[in-house]
Amino acid sequence: MQVRIARKFQAATDICAFELVSADGRALPPFTAGAHVDVRVGGGIVRQYSLCNSPSETHRYLIAVLRDANSRGGSVAMHALEEGGLLEIGEPKNHFPLNERAGHSLLLAGGIGVTPILAMAEALAANGASFEMHYCTRNAARTAFRERLGEASFAGRVHLYFDDARDGEARLDLAALFASRALDTHLYVCGPAGFIAAVMGAAKAAGWDDARVHREFFAAGPQEGGNDGAFQVKLSTSGRLIEVAPDVTVAAALAAAGVDLPTSCEQGVCGTCLTRVLSGEPDHRDVYLTDEEKAANDQFLPCCSRSKSPVLVLDL
Repeated sequence: MQVRIARKFQAATDICAFELVSADGRALPPFTAGAHVDVRVGGGIVRQYSLCNSPSETHRYLIAVLRDANSRGGSVAMHALEEGGLLEIGEPKNHFPLNERAGHSLLLAGGIGVTPILAMAEALAANGASFEMHYCTRNAARTAFRERLGEASFAGRVHLYFDDARDGEARLDLAALFASRALDTHLYVCGPAGFIAAVMGAAKAAGWDDARVHREFFAAGPQEGGNDGAFQVKLSTSGRLIEVAPDVTVAAALAAAGVDLPTSCEQGVCGTCLTRVLSGEPDHRDVYLTDEEKAANDQFLPCCSRSKSPVLVLDL
């Protein structure tokens, strides 16, 4: 659908926020906290951006984009957009929903990972639910929506931490945060891969059940190398064998062979290209599937994952 950039503003250093409204003036499709939209930013590039306004709003979507020094084109293109321009986006999708049965919610954000966490805080506050929010950034200038958080009805539940904090100033103590929590407490974390790994490691060390820990990555971190050699994928419907060279992704090999497979992030983050595996052993390199889902070896992300076996039979 087409939306218009009604407003573009600086949310923090290197972070631009975009208020999007329907191009035809109609209400936008509803969304739930934790949802994102696919945004076509030109040149065939599609990126996912979390909605960070209140889910109760239907007149606008609010997204925020960090200008990434290592951008593959998405963030640079977004920052170049101007107010009044049109964008093509998909309807909201949610792979990071709140658990409505949680007795208490711990919301942890690192950097630009605050965007879905903000929508969660808005939804929980509106529902009168018990929660607290912890937000870590490099410094105050890089803290997106800091003024909004300070003025929010839930401001007293928000805790800010800066990497450049002086001695005696608040620092996030993950071990203390996760200790002695009720079993109906759920954790939600979003941010850089290293931040998420630290949070999830601390939760595991504190004995948290995986079912109570929810995470969403914005980009995949460095992955341990596996089988980088050539292999084949077999299409179950036709029996066709397609070669996958060492320097080519499965998704790219399929596309070159004329097989239409939807892709988006191309990093194993969004799950758009998730494909069933009928036989063979995938070499999982994504951050979308859980450890349990990876162990089942019945699905994989062809945009980034490879194969440990000579042939991988796909449900295509």
